[in-house]
Amino acid sequence: TPQWVDLGQWERRETLPSFHYQWTDTERAGKPQLLPWQTGATPRACVGALARDAGLRAPGRRAGSAKSWLCHDAVDRTADLLPWHGDADVDRLSPVDASAAYLEHLRCAWDHQHPDAPLADQDVVITLPASFDEVARQLTIRAAKQAGLPRVYLIEEPQAAFYAWIDRHRDQWQQQVAAGQLILVCDIGGGTTDLTLIRVQNADDDQIQFHRVAVGKHLILGGDNLDLAIAKHAESKWLQQNAGSNLSPEQWERLVQASRLAKETMLGDNPPPEHTIHLPAEGSQLLGGGIQISVTDREINQVLLDGFFPVVPLTAVPESGSSGFQEFGLPYAADPAITRHLAQFLSDHRRSGLDQDDAAASDVPQYVLFNGGVLAAPAIRQRLVQVLQGWFAPSQPAGWQIEVLDHDRLDLAVARGAAYYGMVRLGAGVRIVANLGRTYYLQVAQSPPTGLCLIPGNAQPGHSFTAAEHPLRLQIGSPVQFPLWYSSTRLADAAGSLVTLDVNEATPLPPICTALMRGKSRQEARLDINLEAELSEIGTLGLYCVDVHAGKRWNLEFDIRSTVETDRTAHTGQGEAIGIIDDQTSQRCQERLRSVFGPRADQPPNRLVKALQRDLELSRTQWPPALLRQL
Repeated sequence: TPQWVDLGQWERRETLPSFHYQWTDTERAGKPQLLPWQTGATPRACVGALARDAGLRAPGRRAGSAKSWLCHDAVDRTADLLPWHGDADVDRLSPVDASAAYLEHLRCAWDHQHPDAPLADQDVVITLPASFDEVARQLTIRAAKQAGLPRVYLIEEPQAAFYAWIDRHRDQWQQQVAAGQLILVCDIGGGTTDLTLIRVQNADDDQIQFHRVAVGKHLILGGDNLDLAIAKHAESKWLQQNAGSNLSPEQWERLVQASRLAKETMLGDNPPPEHTIHLPAEGSQLLGGGIQISVTDREINQVLLDGFFPVVPLTAVPESGSSGFQEFGLPYAADPAITRHLAQFLSDHRRSGLDQDDAAASDVPQYVLFNGGVLAAPAIRQRLVQVLQGWFAPSQPAGWQIEVLDHDRLDLAVARGAAYYGMVRLGAGVRIVANLGRTYYLQVAQSPPTGLCLIPGNAQPGHSFTAAEHPLRLQIGSPVQFPLWYSSTRLADAAGSLVTLDVNEATPLPPICTALMRGKSRQEARLDINLEAELSEIGTLGLYCVDVHAGKRWNLEFDIRSTVETDRTAHTGQGEAIGIIDDQTSQRCQERLRSVFGPRADQPPNRLVKALQRDLELSRTQWPPALLRQL
């Protein structure tokens, strides 16, 4: 992918680092900085390698961690809030806009190289953390459409990494694994930790299948946290040696960026005994007044290995509370010990998908597949193997060892696996049978909190469920709220069942708040409805209200802006209060548009608005924003 690597210099690189950088006025002056597909003046911003590296000298102009922000449920994820600590003259952008900028760069690069096969005409597979909630998935789809990519399919990153392993061992994997075995995928990237379990099971044709049976809780915990920990340690050493001489906010930002390089150096294959972090001076001390902080390999091991990967028992549980890292506004996991989160995940899920009739089935992971930039460090991989070995070896035959499934390139595994999944969708390759991995509920009672199971954790793409045993009654035109919850641990609940919701097992989602409309303005009528849920082929969840008698369907969309944890009530804008139109009426309106503007148009445009008003039984001033967006 062509991208800027330095001022005035672009190169083709195998990866596009997900950072966004806004040029300074000085950098934009003079000769235009243009990539092969760009014309005119220098764009206001760039993405990729230069954007990542420029953060060391100008951190207030760089936006990063867009994926972590996409799943941050305490902010409006569509608001312009990045860079979080941005300079005053920098244009803010939303996590959706940042994600769209990366995808748009890839689209432009592709289209320039393949003008006869534009990317918008291709099936595009986008990977995302397995723990992304439904809002984050919907926003990923929105970012892709904003970038000009209408044909996208979603796949979880740990699953993609395992697809890459299957592809790499396409001629040997059937001899390596056997039915009944359990495979742990441990994916620790820059911003998140994803834990996944895949069970090997027998298929009907005497072959074996891979079943993704469990997904861990959402953890904003990864390489960024390791960088912060090193920066905190380096800062404390500096303050001990220079009492009363605090680092400025700008120096602290640069220290965090420099700590990333220190982490990669000290956790590499041949780490030096000591690494020196250099920070430029500021103000009148600009020449000769730089800051130097040395960290030793022993200190790094203590901060990172003992802090994030301590040796703990399998019975360990993560500590609750709030994270000590608050600098970047993200809800980092309260307990930084990834091994404690791993212990809880395996304690909760290692019996998932266990076939009681299969004597060979095991609840002990036989294999572990590592993925993510953090696990490129040999020391961290070795520590995790040590911990897993300590948990399970005592109960296994003498000489038992957990086996590490090999990857040649951790930085490319997810992309290669996504490409392989694209071929699987076309009928070539080995498919992983992946259930939803989360159970969704509608809260129907307050005390105790009771949920109606809408879609079970074993749902697979293309499956739909109707909670017909518990019909609901609502009034057309009146605001109604659908409080939703999901759980990654209650995977056995059946659709339509009523269960007590425990905050230790389930997490609330932004409620869906709207009003249903059915012609004649907002006629007052009560409807008996069933709730339907379906898992789409592209990996998103659809929720519908269905009229029990007439069969009309209303598509319920998540209120993405109403996500602040301290205020879970509905977004109260006038547009949202108007409501939504049923799918049949909406489709009729779309057919009207096609009859005027489509390839087989046969109707004059001057009658369109009146025709739409007749179809809707609403004057144009009453058309809801949700319908306008569709049209």
